[in-house]
Amino acid sequence: MPKKTKKQSKPLTGQALLTKVKTLNDLTREEKAKACGYYKVAKDGTERINVMAFLNAILDAEGMDLDAKVKGNKKMGGRQPNFRISVQSNGKLLVSSAYTKKMELQPGDEFEIALGRKHIHLTQIQQD
Repeated sequence: MPKKTKKQSKPLTGQALLTKVKTLNDLTREEKAKACGYYKVAKDGTERINVMAFLNAILDAEGMDLDAKVKGNKKMGGRQPNFRISVQSNGKLLVSSAYTKKMELQPGDEFEIALGRKHIHLTQIQQD
């Protein structure tokens, strides 16, 4: 006669998972994972607890996203402005669009140039 095996239920997710975990304060992390359904029974009858899947499900239920923000199929990022520029070979200073966007500058905005000992200050002139 074949052994009767206990059918494993689907692991808890979302608010049901959070509610269940709050009631299991006195248990270890592994025991909580098993109680919430994050385990598998191998062919030889041993149980394997999937703690990582359990912790990821808790993060998802809490609304935390630890993955990088994705725009389309590409990760956002690229070069970040470092707030340093160099004089070009023709003697000009070029301020890139990364800086002008960050400062919300518009075409035609004017600046007053103040020379310091080791620096140049650009002060935006307020238009009336």
